[in-house]
Formats: sequence, structure tokens, C-alpha cells
Amino acid sequence: MKLTDNVLRSFRVAKVFRENSDKINCFDFSSNGETVISSSDDDSIVLYDCQEGKPKRTLYSKKYGVDLIRYTHAANTVVYSSNKIDDTIRYLSLHDNKYIRYFPGHSKRVVALSMSPVDDTFISGSLDKTIRLWDLRSPNCQGLMHLQGKPVCSFDPEGLIFAAGVNSEMVKLYDLQVVIFGPFATFKLQYERTCEWTGLKFSNDGKLILVSTNGGTLRVLDAFKGAVLHSFGGYNNSKGVILEASFTPDSQFIMIGSEDGKIHVWNAESGMKVALLDGKHTGPVTCLQFNPKFMTFASACSNMWIHCSEWVPSE
Repeated sequence: MKLTDNVLRSFRVAKVFRENSDKINCFDFSSNGETVISSSDDDSIVLYDCQEGKPKRTLYSKKYGVDLIRYTHAANTVVYSSNKIDDTIRYLSLHDNKYIRYFPGHSKRVVALSMSPVDDTFISGSLDKTIRLWDLRSPNCQGLMHLQGKPVCSFDPEGLIFAAGVNSEMVKLYDLQVVIFGPFATFKLQYERTCEWTGLKFSNDGKLILVSTNGGTLRVLDAFKGAVLHSFGGYNNSKGVILEASFTPDSQFIMIGSEDGKIHVWNAESGMKVALLDGKHTGPVTCLQFNPKFMTFASACSNMWIHCSEWVPSE
């Protein structure tokens, strides 16, 4: 089935999971779309089976906490940031619930984490105003960039470059082969005093960059020229919540949740809103991603009892 405006409007809630006692702060689909893994402020890591529609396993990171969980290329390993004790990134085997490696270096909380789509490289951004480049095979930082403010960062879909958003006003593009020479392109955007950038993502075709904020606006940039193609608004975010925005896998649509629990969908090319979905979330929809292989997406709100909803089209 191809994603169209009508198909997106037909999505409904298929499952609601209440496995957590505190808010889900992040989740990530496996590359084959068969599982989704979540991290929560209750220190739990929950693995869900997308095909059977049920939780498979729950692990805990009670000492260090868990946030920004990401699958690596092996379906049974993840990396995640800590939100207790220290700011070390941890590499965990889900198979035997043992740490494979630690990645120390950041001196303040990690707020961005992106895994390369092609190899064992990943990048992290921290409130210590640095972006660090890592390799899963080594605990040592492979590259370090000092910035002037809070960073957001993400790999492109081919894993050749990464983008860093700096000071909520600039996007810098780096070639992984020559990171030491600095960015090969810098796009300066109009600074918005009312909000700061909270996320940055490439579309799967590599042509667009989506910049999300803790305000009520999203921006879509041309990934080659840096021009702002669309600004999206009209969703509720009066309290400055970090709301995750995502592309659909075909790069045709953009989605974001809102403070009132609804999900807004726009056409990435035309900029027109195509759907407003009500999943009956009881709080802001802070996590939102489309399954990379199957016609479902997951959303999570940040009330005490989390509804991590898997959506399927009803027609």
C-alpha cells in the first residue's frame, strides 16, 4: 500500500501499551521494522514485537537511567544516554543484558544521539556545547567539535555526512572523511527568540532537513541549499515541550504530535496539512516515529501512564 493523503487520514489506534510508570522519553524502530524499543524516565527499557503487537521483554537501567535509546546495526544491541549519575553513553547487549562498552567524555547531559545508517559510527551532542564522533568498537572519542551553544545533530541517510544545528540559528554540514577541516556548508536561518531547536532529521531521500523546536513551529530545509521550503505551525505547544517530529519513510509527509494529544500531518512537498489524528493521548505526544518497513507508526505521550500507540490504516 502506498501512503496517500487518504490513507494517512484513515489511521486509527490499534494497540495501547501501558508498561511504564513514568513517561517514555524515546523510542526507536529496528531497521527491519519488526521491533520497537523504548526508554523511560522510570529507568526501564521495553522491547515490543511489532508483528505480534505485544511487549517482548523489559530491562532496567536503574543506576544510570536511560534516554535517547538507539538501535545499532545488530538487532540485539542498543546505545543510550544516561540521565542519572554521569553523562556517559552506554552500549548494551539486549541478548544477555550486559554492557559491551562505555563512551565517557561529555561533561553535561547528552541531548542528541544519532547512529550512522551504514556502519558502527555514531554522534552525540551535549549541553557541554560539544558534538562527539564515536565508533562502537572503541571507547575513545573519534572526533570533537566545540560549539557556541546547545547542539542537535543527525546523520544523512547514506551515512556520508552529518548535520549539526547550532544556537538554534545555523545548520552546519560535515563530511565524515574530513571532519577535522570543519563544515563544508553552513546555512544561517532567521533566529527565533521564542523557541530553541530540539531536533534535526534528514528525509530518507536525503533531500530535506526537518528542524523541530520547543515552540509551535517546524521548518523544512532544502538539504543542498539550506533554503527554508516550509514552516509548519498550528499545533499546540504552549509549555515548551520537546515534541518529536518525523518524516514518513517515503519522505512525502511530515508528522508531529502536540500538547493536546493530537497528531498533525503535512505534505512535505506542498506544505499543506493533510491529516489531524486523535489517538486519545492524555498528554503531549513527545515521541513519534513511522515504522521503516510496515504501514504503522508509534506515538507516546508523557503523562504518568504512557500510551505507546501503534497505528495502522483502517482501510
